[in-house]
Amino acid sequence: MNGDRQLANYQYELPQELIAQTPAFPRDSSRLLVVDSRTTHHHRVFRELPNCLQPGDLLVLNNTRVLPARLYGRKSTGAEVEVLLLEERQKDCWLALVKPGKRFKIGAEIVFEAADGGLSLRATAIARDEETGGRLLQFEVPAGCSLLSMLEVLGQVPFPPYIASTEALPSQYQTVYARQPGAVAAPTAGLHFTEELLGTLRSRGIEQAYVTLHVGIGTFRPVEVEDITTHQMHGEWVEVPAETVEKIRQTQAAGGRIFAVGTTVVRSLEGAAQLEQGLAPFSGKVNLFIYPGYRWRVVEGLITNFHLPGSSLLMLVSAMVGRERLFALYRDAIAHRYRFYSFGDGMLILPHSVNR
Repeated sequence: MNGDRQLANYQYELPQELIAQTPAFPRDSSRLLVVDSRTTHHHRVFRELPNCLQPGDLLVLNNTRVLPARLYGRKSTGAEVEVLLLEERQKDCWLALVKPGKRFKIGAEIVFEAADGGLSLRATAIARDEETGGRLLQFEVPAGCSLLSMLEVLGQVPFPPYIASTEALPSQYQTVYARQPGAVAAPTAGLHFTEELLGTLRSRGIEQAYVTLHVGIGTFRPVEVEDITTHQMHGEWVEVPAETVEKIRQTQAAGGRIFAVGTTVVRSLEGAAQLEQGLAPFSGKVNLFIYPGYRWRVVEGLITNFHLPGSSLLMLVSAMVGRERLFALYRDAIAHRYRFYSFGDGMLILPHSVNR
């Protein structure tokens, strides 16, 4: 089997202390590993990003907003239940992971109450989802309220499980440009940006455009098959607006370069281009799995964080620079004590280093 197809070849050892537990402050003080050719890279600070790009380049960012999607409630028996909402399937009906789940039967009810007792929300499990092992929960939302407004009171922003000890505020797990609520995890490559940095980029002629991908279980679902090409991605809802498509076309026509800020933007743009047989406005689900050998359609460069071993995200970045090259970069990042994962440092992949 080709080495790029084997799951075992996407593993690496990471010292536990390099898993970032708190975000950099200010956001743009994080470190940035700049991959500027097939053979060279150098180390910078994220606020130096404008010096690494060119006037006329376009950054495409994901403006999804993380929901307070973790809820704690009680069954009618009094047993405590933890719920993580994953995606809305229909009006006020959500796919959710439930703990403890094995004994959580269809028809079971959960009540979520505010600490002061002034607000409560009820949900009923109406079906089991075989793909995820989760449950479909139908919420009973009081008249005059919306489920999203109630989540703001009753829910918590869900940090990833590897962030076990943090003093981070929920606002630090949102990008400064988060606008469209619907994600259960942050598009973390965007956490490095401040309003000031975005303004500096614009003043240098580096434009910005937005897509929406509501980060869900598809991003984190582990690859469990030894031949990675047989892995099936879970679909995630994407919107690529006409305004963004027009900006991309204008940038390309003027000789500028298209940079995705995060793997979610890569999947949005490349998934839409694949489904539409070329770049066009798109709204719907995308389940594109990108791994080495992929033929790039839109994205020319990437800003990303450092990803978990064996993850589909690691395979996506391997498709850009090559698996062996990526692991050499990771080894150097570890040697230089970069911080990894959601609250960690960043990597900028410039077009001259991308496999095409």
